[in-house]
Amino acid sequence: MVRGPDEQDFARVSLPPSPDGPREWCITAVTLLGHDQPEAALDAARKAVDLDPGADWGYRLASLSFERLGRDAEAVAAAEEAVRLAPGSWAARLRLGAALRRVPGRWRESWAQAARAVRYAPDEPDAHVLVGDLALLRGEHRRAETAYRNALRRLEDHPGARINLGLTFLRWERPRGHHDPAWPIDPRETGRARRALEVWSRQTRILLALAFVVVGVVAFGFGLVTEAKIGGAAMPLVVLVITLRQAHRVRLWPYVPGMLARDLWLSMSVSITLVGVAAYVAAIATLPAEVPALTLGSAPDMVSGVWAGLAGLVLFNGAAVLVLRVLVEAWRGRPVRALAEFTTVHQDRTARRDIDVTLWLVVGRAWSVLAAVAGTALILGEPRWALTAAAVPLALAWVRVRGGLAPCLGQVLATDRWLVAALGLLVATSLALGGTAAAGVLGLPPAVGGWAGQAGAGMLAVLVVVFATRSVQAWWRGAPGPWRASLIMCENCGRRVPGDVGPPVGLSVEVRDAFTYGRGVVLAYADSSGPRALAVGSVSSVGPSGELRLIAASDAWEAAERDPRVAVFVADPVDRRFWAEVRGIAIGDSEADVLRITPQQVVVGEYPGRHQGRSRPG
Repeated sequence: MVRGPDEQDFARVSLPPSPDGPREWCITAVTLLGHDQPEAALDAARKAVDLDPGADWGYRLASLSFERLGRDAEAVAAAEEAVRLAPGSWAARLRLGAALRRVPGRWRESWAQAARAVRYAPDEPDAHVLVGDLALLRGEHRRAETAYRNALRRLEDHPGARINLGLTFLRWERPRGHHDPAWPIDPRETGRARRALEVWSRQTRILLALAFVVVGVVAFGFGLVTEAKIGGAAMPLVVLVITLRQAHRVRLWPYVPGMLARDLWLSMSVSITLVGVAAYVAAIATLPAEVPALTLGSAPDMVSGVWAGLAGLVLFNGAAVLVLRVLVEAWRGRPVRALAEFTTVHQDRTARRDIDVTLWLVVGRAWSVLAAVAGTALILGEPRWALTAAAVPLALAWVRVRGGLAPCLGQVLATDRWLVAALGLLVATSLALGGTAAAGVLGLPPAVGGWAGQAGAGMLAVLVVVFATRSVQAWWRGAPGPWRASLIMCENCGRRVPGDVGPPVGLSVEVRDAFTYGRGVVLAYADSSGPRALAVGSVSSVGPSGELRLIAASDAWEAAERDPRVAVFVADPVDRRFWAEVRGIAIGDSEADVLRITPQQVVVGEYPGRHQGRSRPG
C-alpha cells in the first residue's frame, strides 16, 4: 500500500540510555506515540510505571496508548489512577476527560473533568478543545465555537481547534445524531430503536406504494373499482402487523421523543410515514371510477385534484424526502467560513477530506440556484431571467478567494476527478443559460436561445448523474462520499503531541530540600477580599512527583475551593542564598487533612549578596 506524506514510516526508536530511569521510559513512550506505535508506547509506559508507581506521567501515557488501541475501559482506569496520584494536574484531568468521552453514558463525567482542566490551566489550548469537542458531540454549536476560539487565542495553528471550528460553521452533527451523549444508556440501545423506526417507516411506505399501484391497475385497468377498494382496505391491517412487530423491538420508548427531537431526518421519516398512511386511506376511500384527467392548461375538478395529490403523497413521498434532504443539507451552515478554517491547516488529511465534502455542498447550492433560475424562466416564459445564471461562476470565484483555497485546491481536485467534472458542468450550465437570455436580448433567432436552454437543462441533468455516480462509487468502495455525513471531527490529528501527555513539573533536589527542611513557608492565594498570604510554618511532605502537602487553616481550604490556583514560597533554610516559588493547584484531602498542591510552574531566584557583587565586572 502506498502511503501519503503523513503516513511515512519512521525509524525505529532507540531504547533510553538509562533503562532504570522512569522519566526516560516516559520520553520513549511519547516518541512512540508520536510515531503511531501505541503497542510499543504501552510497553514503555508500563516499564515507567513499574519503576515509579507514584508518578502520574506513566499512567497518562498508558491511558493514551490504551485509547489508541481501542481498549477504552483500560484507558479510563489508567487515567483515573493518574488523577488519584495528581488530583491537581490539569493534564491528568484532561486525559481522564478524553478517555471518559469514549465510554457510553459517561459524557457528564467527561464534561466535569474537561471543565476542571480549563479551571486548572486556562491558558492551555487542549483543555478548551476538549470542551469544544464535547459540546460539538451534543450539537451545541455556539458553545463549541466559543471553546475553539478560546483555544485558538492561545495557539493559533491548533489543527483540532481549526478543523472542528469549521464544523461548527457547517452545523455538523455526528452520525449518531439521535443519541444524546449525556444520556446514561448505551448508544447501541438507541441505535437499535432507531433502526426499528427506520425499518417500520421504510416497509410501510414501500408496501403502501406497491399496494396503491395494484389498486390502480385493478380499478382503472380492469374496471373493478369495488374489488380494488376492498383489497386496498386490507393493507392497513398489514401495516398494523408491521407496526406492532417493530414497536416490540423498541425498548426505550421514554427516549424516543428525545431521539426524534435530535434527529431531524428520523423525525421527518416517521412523520411522512404517518402522512402516507393517512393519504393512502383517504385515497382508497375516494377512489374514482376512472383516472382523473389532469392536463396542463386545464382546470381540473377539485375532487380529482385532491385525489391526485393524495396519490402523489403515497407514491412519491420517498423521492420528495430524498430531494428535500439533499437541498437542506446543501444549504445548512456557512461553508465559506468553514473552508477558511479548513484551509488554514490543509496539510492535515482530515482537513483535506472536509474541504472536499464542503466543496460538494457548494456544488449542491450552485445546482439548486441554476435549477431555480431555469425553472423560473420556463414558467414565466421570460428567458431574460436566465441571465442571472451568469453570476454562478463569479460566486465560485468568490468562494475560492474567501475560502482560502488557493494553496490546496489543486491537491483536492487531483484526488476527486468527479468534483472537477461537477465544477466544469456548473460553469458550462451557467454560460448556456446565460446564452438563452442573451439570445432574447440581442434578437437572435429563437432556435439559438432554445438550443442554449436545452443544453443548459441537459447539463443540469448530467450534473445529477455525476453526483449520483460519485455517491455510488463512494458507497461501493466504503470511501467518504459527497454528502454531509462524510464530514469528520479532528481527534489527535496533526504532528503536535497532545497536552495530556506532557511531562509533569518536577522539583530539583535543592528545592525539595528547601521545602522539606524550611520553616518559613508562605502560602499565597486569593479569597473574596483579594490576594492573601498565609504563613504555614512548614511543608508536611513532598511527594515523589513533586507534590507539596501543607497543613493550612480553614480559610485557605475555602479559598482553594473557589480558586485552586495558589503559590507556595520558601527560602533556602541553610545559607539563605536562594528562594523558590511553586505555583500550582491546591486540592483539599480531607482524609489526610492536608492541602495537596500539584506544581505547574517553579521559579527559583537568588538573594542579592556579596557572592553576586564579586561576580560583577569591575
